[in-house]
Amino acid sequence: MTSGSRNGWDLPAAIAGAIALIMIFLYAGLIRQQGGQVAAWFLAGLAIAALLSIYGAARAAPGRRSVLAVSGMMMVALGLLGILSIGLPILGAGVLALVAATRAAGAGAGPPAR
Repeated sequence: MTSGSRNGWDLPAAIAGAIALIMIFLYAGLIRQQGGQVAAWFLAGLAIAALLSIYGAARAAPGRRSVLAVSGMMMVALGLLGILSIGLPILGAGVLALVAATRAAGAGAGPPAR
């Protein structure tokens, strides 16, 4: 018998997406407060990674493993680029997305053949 959580949402993927969305607003607010201009490419990359993580959080989503892997790699790269300011939480979100992708790979493998 399977638990209901198997068919629902993947918590690490959902948390990764939520962190990325929160960091978008924190980054925009921080830059606006400093009187600068936001890097549109950074915001776009982070928004895409967040949406991919949120999509991949649904356990029934087709291509979930690949989507989460791409999202995780994007967030790790963006986190490293912004490590001196807002990068650490983004890096953590990327690691969470990669963990979710790894878990999705293991869940889809099924029992070993005899």
